[in-house]
Amino acid sequence: MFSGIIEELGTVKLLSKGGTIAKLQVLAPKLAIGTQPGQSICVNGVCLTAVEVKKDFFEFDVMQETFKHTNLGLLRKESNVNLERALRADGRLDGHFVTGHIDVTGVIKSRQKSGSDVAIEIEAPEEALRYIVLKGSVALDGVSLTVSALGERSFCVSLIPYTLTNTTLGLKKEKETVNIECDILAKYVKRLSAPNQQPPASNITMSFLQKHGFTP
Repeated sequence: MFSGIIEELGTVKLLSKGGTIAKLQVLAPKLAIGTQPGQSICVNGVCLTAVEVKKDFFEFDVMQETFKHTNLGLLRKESNVNLERALRADGRLDGHFVTGHIDVTGVIKSRQKSGSDVAIEIEAPEEALRYIVLKGSVALDGVSLTVSALGERSFCVSLIPYTLTNTTLGLKKEKETVNIECDILAKYVKRLSAPNQQPPASNITMSFLQKHGFTP
């Protein structure tokens, strides 16, 4: 579990796509300190396991399926990536609950500067927009953001100077792809409020109760 608060901008050192499992190495001098192999790191919003940790970089194994459903396959050597370690149970929860499981990818439709902030509009599939609400939370490339406007086929978020400087969103241009993870709370509410939602069948019958000593 993550919060969408980026801890470090990493740099891709190597991306080898040969075979069914790709190798991804990311330079991250800050986060590599104290991280152990087997721990989870959120890379551009995607939860990956650090299979090797050196002094200043991580190495990850990435399934081809991950490339199909996220923008990690578009990475190149020297690309920047957003990095966040898993939440600690004894720490503050800033941002919002982020699982690191990408729902869909979206495309930056426009960028508009407003004073020191930048508003970006994201075109997204209907399957994601059903979970996007005005003033609600959404994670773009792993960054926790608040939805500032909502349209039929897109939504907008505003990026403050800190976000522009400390995440890859400050480098993203129009027509580039971003990973989208919708708020997990919205997904549960949608599921539970679905019409014809039936409770799971029970194995407890009257004969079962009588067998175990129940008398009506």
